[in-house]
Amino acid sequence: MYKSTYPRIKICCISSIEEAQMAIRLGASAVGLVSEMPSGPGIITEEKITKIAKTIPPSVGSFLLTSKTDVDEIIEQQKRCETNTIQLCDSLTPDQHKELRKALPGISIVQVIHVWDERNIQEALDASKNCNGLLLDSGNPKLSVKELGGTGRTHNWEISRQIVEAVNIPVFLAGGLNVNNVSDSLKLVGPFGVDICSGVRTNGLLNEKKLADFISAIKNTSL
Repeated sequence: MYKSTYPRIKICCISSIEEAQMAIRLGASAVGLVSEMPSGPGIITEEKITKIAKTIPPSVGSFLLTSKTDVDEIIEQQKRCETNTIQLCDSLTPDQHKELRKALPGISIVQVIHVWDERNIQEALDASKNCNGLLLDSGNPKLSVKELGGTGRTHNWEISRQIVEAVNIPVFLAGGLNVNNVSDSLKLVGPFGVDICSGVRTNGLLNEKKLADFISAIKNTSL
C-alpha cells in the first residue's frame, strides 16, 4: 500500500487554460487532458492539450489521457503534447510499460484498471511492476465501442480497496465520484488520490462551486 498524508486531487476533462488554472487554484494536484477516445466526455485536440500543458506548473501533474496501445504512437503523442504524465486508458502489457519507461525518462506512466471483478487485482499487480501509478475506473473496454472512462458510474470499491492494499505504487480512484460519496470512498478504499470529471461540472463546464464543495468534502474527511 502506498499512502499519502492528504488525498491528492486530479480534475479530469480539462478543456481550457482557464479550467486548468481554476482547478489548480482550488487545490488540484493534477489535471487530466483527454485526447482522442472511442467514447466519453472531455475530448480536446492535441494542439489544445499542448497549449494547456505549457501553462501547468511542474509541481502539478499534467495527465495526457490516451487510448493508444502502440508504444511508438504513445511516445510520439507525449512528445507532441509535452505533458509530464501519460494515463493509459486501454490495456498495455508489462513489457510495453517497460518500453515506455525506458523511452520517456522523467515522464510518469499511469495505467488505468477498469474494475469489474477479482481478476483485476492480478491485472493491477502486473501493471504495478513497471508503472508509476494506477487509476481505478469504471469503463468497459470489451464493448464494440470501448468505454475507457468518463462513464459517471461507480464500481466495486471493495475490489479497489484490495488493489490499493496489494500494490506499492500510488493509486487514484475514479468513477462516479461526487461531493456526496467521496468521503465514503476515501474511508473504504484508502486511495493515494481521487479523480473526478462529471461530478464537478455543469453542462460540461467546470463549476467552481461544485469543485470547491468537492475539495472541501475531502478536506473534512477524517481518515
